[in-house]
Parts: sequence; C-alpha cells; structure tokens
Amino acid sequence: MSDSRPVNLSTSGPPETVLPEEPAELRHALEQAKRSDGDKLAAFGAVASIAPRSSAAWAAMGDNATTTIEAYAYYRVGYHRGLDALRGNGWKGSGYVRWQHPSNRGFLRSLHGLAKSAAAIGELDEAERCELFLRQCDPSWPPADLSL
Repeated sequence: MSDSRPVNLSTSGPPETVLPEEPAELRHALEQAKRSDGDKLAAFGAVASIAPRSSAAWAAMGDNATTTIEAYAYYRVGYHRGLDALRGNGWKGSGYVRWQHPSNRGFLRSLHGLAKSAAAIGELDEAERCELFLRQCDPSWPPADLSL
C-alpha cells in the first residue's frame, strides 16, 4: 500500500504528519450541516453517524453543543478519533501536525475544544496538557484563522 502523503522524516526537524483529506461526500455533508437553518447539532450528528471516524464531524458537534459537558464529550471523541487517524498514517506519538494542512484541522479543532471545555469544567491539568500538545503539534499555534 503506498501513501501519497508519507510522514516527513527530514533531518531538519521533527517529522510532520498530514492526514488524508476527508472524502468529498463527507466534506459536502459537513458544509451542508454548517449551512443548515435548523438544529445544527442534529445535522452534524447525522454526519457523525455515517462517518464516526471523522474528527471534523465531532469537532463541529462540540462547536454546536448546548452545554459545556456535552461539548467536552464531543471534543474528546474527536480528539481520540484524530489520534487513531494520525497513528494510522504513520504518526509515532510526536512530531508536527500543522493547522496549515486543512486535513489536520478536525483533529486540531477537537484538541483545542477539549482544552477549552476541560478548563471550563475544572479539569485544569487536562486543559494544560492539551494546550501544550497543541503547541507541540504546531509551534505557531494558535492560527490566525481559527474560529470556534
């Protein structure tokens, strides 16, 4: 099996992992849910039910949650789904996962949302670990175009 986006093992720094792009149908479904005039959480939930491995879907659910603890749960799922995807794409537990690559953004949004919601519920050690992990993944964190 060949991968068109291998892990970069450059000697000039840590390896960088770029997740594969979500399928076009999933990206379209997420965009439709985002533009929904109705219950956005339900719309994103419908997307997550057909693509439960999508960190982007879980991050969107966290973004649209009605309570902090609900957001925390959605972001946590997105974070763990993202870790699974990273490992499945050659990530060895360290190295860059940069925001500049749109395919990494679902994971990074989930991690960022987890940090914020963990802080809000008093899980300060977890919030601190998540913030540190974000900066390890992308030293230029937070990106200027981050909108949550």
